[in-house]
Amino acid sequence: MKRLKTILLATALCIGTLSFTQAQSKVAHINTQELIQAMPEMKAAQTELETLSKTYQTDFQAMGTEYQNTVKQYEAEVNTKTAEENQKRAVELQEKQQRIQQFQADAQQDLAKKQEELIKPISEKAKTAILKVGRAQGFDYVLDSSLGVAILADGKNLLDDVKKELGI
Repeated sequence: MKRLKTILLATALCIGTLSFTQAQSKVAHINTQELIQAMPEMKAAQTELETLSKTYQTDFQAMGTEYQNTVKQYEAEVNTKTAEENQKRAVELQEKQQRIQQFQADAQQDLAKKQEELIKPISEKAKTAILKVGRAQGFDYVLDSSLGVAILADGKNLLDDVKKELGI
């Protein structure tokens, strides 16, 4: 009887140990920001965003120059105009300034929208490749090391494998 208890206890310990070792997850890590920056699509997206930004900047500077020229002209003519005309000009200048501010706000919104539109498919492609490589190598979790999260030193870095998957 005592021997049966010992055998049952030993069997239970073996089963417990096996299930514990099987329950441990395999973990890898990758710096997704570094991966995305290395993708050719990201370089093209950055070029497109820079071009759009320069276009808006040029338009904004032209509007600012026009505004400054109008201010100088009105200041030079202030003594030759009536108070009523000067009041109308002041209102006109305020409206121009508001249009410039609105243009700047609209340009920033448009740039943010364009950035999201261009980067979303790139991020999705990177995520898909990470999942594919992670699953193929048998990892249960892949942590993103670009977020400043503490990464286990002995975890596998998938960056090179994912770059190879993407052809980078």
